[in-house]
Amino acid sequence: MPAGVDQGKRNVLGVLVDATDYASATERIIAAAREGRPYAVTALAVHGVMTGVQDPAHEARLNSFDLVTPDGQPVRWALNLLHGAGLTDRVYGPTLTLKVVEQAAAEGLPIYLYGSTQPTLDRLVPALLGMFPALKIAGVEASKFRGAQPGEEVEIAERIKASGARVVLVGLGCPRQEVFTYAMRPLLDMPLLAVGAAFDYHAGLLKNPPAWMQKYALEWLWRLGLEPKRLWKRYVLLNPAYLSRLAAQKTGLWKATPAAPSGEQVHGFAV
Repeated sequence: MPAGVDQGKRNVLGVLVDATDYASATERIIAAAREGRPYAVTALAVHGVMTGVQDPAHEARLNSFDLVTPDGQPVRWALNLLHGAGLTDRVYGPTLTLKVVEQAAAEGLPIYLYGSTQPTLDRLVPALLGMFPALKIAGVEASKFRGAQPGEEVEIAERIKASGARVVLVGLGCPRQEVFTYAMRPLLDMPLLAVGAAFDYHAGLLKNPPAWMQKYALEWLWRLGLEPKRLWKRYVLLNPAYLSRLAAQKTGLWKATPAAPSGEQVHGFAV
């Protein structure tokens, strides 16, 4: 695997985001899978960062993740603007997912798909196997669309471990998937990746925007057009709030002190 960029964690509005690229992020995840280490990963766009800004407890959870990639171009720009990271590309969750799955298939590391709906998973599995015929899918489990019952997280962890999986992909939507990943990390000796809409994209249920829209950080406009009722608050309200906070951090008007990483257990999280 080619060497990548890895400058460690940097403060973006109080959320610690890794100044990294696809090669380095993929290698870190696969190394944890090879070695059987707990490893929590998420890819944060503006909405993901703002969930931390708006909720200190969640910010502390995000800051405990092993790897947080700059999923959106505005988050990459923030790393460059605030910290001189010099990143030339974001590390987009759906693309990172494919790179990790490709390497897992090459090394015979079975994956587990957790989340979304059964019809989506029924389309996702053949799509992944079509792209990576050597891929081993150890298990598939749809979301229950409710909170975890007492002790249920242990049962889920036992199912995943019994499957022989070495990597878990979690598609529950932001911020539910980050809370799930955080809560399950102590129970599983393998990487968990909160991959956002990757399940829907790779199942063929969502279309990626044109490359030029992705390059110029207009993906939010594309997704808003596809799902206006669900997403209008996310983009119309959060994007300006993100930019104003970014300006305040850059000029020193706001220190954006990161919350200390959390080790607090969560209960009743979405499964």
